[in-house]
Amino acid sequence: MEFKNIYEDNDYAAAYARLEFSGTYMLAYRDLPLILKSHVTGHRALDFGCGAGRSSRFLRDLGLNVIGCDISQDMLRIARDRDPGGEYILIEPADFSGFQKNSFDLITAIFPFDNIPTEEEKLKNLSGLRDLLKRTGRLVILVSSAQIYLNEWETFTTKSWPENREAKSGDEVKIAVLNIGDARPVTDILWKEEDYKRLFKIAELELLKTFKPLADGSEPFKWISETTIAPWEIHLLKRASRPEGA
Repeated sequence: MEFKNIYEDNDYAAAYARLEFSGTYMLAYRDLPLILKSHVTGHRALDFGCGAGRSSRFLRDLGLNVIGCDISQDMLRIARDRDPGGEYILIEPADFSGFQKNSFDLITAIFPFDNIPTEEEKLKNLSGLRDLLKRTGRLVILVSSAQIYLNEWETFTTKSWPENREAKSGDEVKIAVLNIGDARPVTDILWKEEDYKRLFKIAELELLKTFKPLADGSEPFKWISETTIAPWEIHLLKRASRPEGA
């Protein structure tokens, strides 16, 4: 059965676009400013899978010159409506031919890999993004951890889908967002950390560090699992060095 991305549904896309930086979702973004400040030089950035533009606006507020790109015309329409001055480009899946190679100081992929269904497609996207990086550039991939689909959270619920516990990398898993006014479950593609690391090597990307943000208890939210289990993984990568002559 063909994987159906719920974000292609206009009503759900509009509801998701209203999601704020709060609760469990806040933890995905909280540490990015320090990570980028510590590891990224230069200001030219590509936000791959920008959706409704939330992540692109976030990066621009950090002082970066950002281009957002996505495969969804509907999501880009929302992005342009909310941010008329931003630059948002429609691309075909895994087609980065519209961008110059070796030209970005930073590329972010904030959640799109949760919805790229096959290993082959993931590798095509990873390889394409790698080629767009400058030699000194950094790729930041933010994904849902495998644990997010097994526990309860301030912003998410998974208890209605116990079958998630049997899922392997590449299997569909379900999760529902609690604070966007649309209770329909999201179907994501589970991909475990060890399998991401394997794909990074194949795509000739060097993993510099993986961050797993936890709540510290001081935040104004009623945490459930967030103080002990990381819902997100942030992978910091660069182009792998090739032997001379390769």
